[in-house]
Amino acid sequence: MTGHSNLFEPLRLGAFELPNRVLMAPLTRSRAHADGTPGELAVTYYRQRASAGLIISEATQISPMGKGYIDTPGIHSEAHVEGWKAVIEAVHAAGGRIFCQLWHVGRISHTSLLPGGAQPVSASAVRAKAQTFTADGLTDTSEPVALDADGIAATLDDYETAARYAKAAGFDGVEVHSANGYLLDQFLQDGTNQREDDYGGSIENRQRFLREVMERVLSVFPADRVGVRLSPLGQANDMSDSNPEATFSSAYCMLAGHGLAYLHAIEQFTGQDTDEDQRALLKRVRTLYDGVYIGNGDYDADRASAAIAAQEADAISFGRSFLANPDLPERLRVGAELNAPDKDTFYGGGAKGYVDYPALPHIH
Repeated sequence: MTGHSNLFEPLRLGAFELPNRVLMAPLTRSRAHADGTPGELAVTYYRQRASAGLIISEATQISPMGKGYIDTPGIHSEAHVEGWKAVIEAVHAAGGRIFCQLWHVGRISHTSLLPGGAQPVSASAVRAKAQTFTADGLTDTSEPVALDADGIAATLDDYETAARYAKAAGFDGVEVHSANGYLLDQFLQDGTNQREDDYGGSIENRQRFLREVMERVLSVFPADRVGVRLSPLGQANDMSDSNPEATFSSAYCMLAGHGLAYLHAIEQFTGQDTDEDQRALLKRVRTLYDGVYIGNGDYDADRASAAIAAQEADAISFGRSFLANPDLPERLRVGAELNAPDKDTFYGGGAKGYVDYPALPHIH
């Protein structure tokens, strides 16, 4: 055992007693079938990583309009349910637990990915200075249109329906993706939300859509099987807010009132530095959420263990290191060397860089 023993203490997370605090972060791999059904290799991929305290699935679109990248999975049809069932059964058979991350990309999309070449939707018609993956490779995102009242109502229905499909597939719970500059984040932050109706203007109005989504998802799953993901620093997909501390303090307090399984916060994006002021902001808003808190952001074993010891997080989700190390908890436990991730195989392709990373040899 290394000096990271607190990573392997059990954790009560909602309805579950997790065997460790090394969680698998959502990782887009772009290997689903064109209709959004998970590919056959996904069964192997997730089963290999079942030793995680909790697996949070790759971001999974709630509707055809929620899609923003080529070959990402969905959870809005019976075919998707059947595809995910095989994944979930494999994870459960290996002793694991898996939540489905419910995703709507909003403006981070392209007309070629959407039904009938439709324009992406967002809080407001503010185009992102960002790119997405299409059949032609990295492509500038398309001009969005603002969701009208009917569109908001329909999207709320989509979240509830997707939650029902996730439940039918056998997921242990769901995580509502409200981070990284996707649709719910676009409503939260005033750089993208320029509305003048009940969903714009004040902080309370801007968080209304997230609150209503949570209410709809909670009508399907009990609160102890529901989590939510936020990114308070707004470092992704051309996001900005005039007062992020006020915006996210309010959101944290609102979410704390729901008795959720956890709050999952992106504290730093790979390749981006977080300065002292940003770290201080994260710590201040962290105190406003009194439930299980999952930290995410370029953690290694030392930083993860230190954060848990300092009660700055209850668990840590690992992304790229879990991608390349199917047995990451065991490697961290014994202090083994980690496989290096192959960036060329992150998105799309087949088995290479997906299910062929070696695990430690079993010693009998």
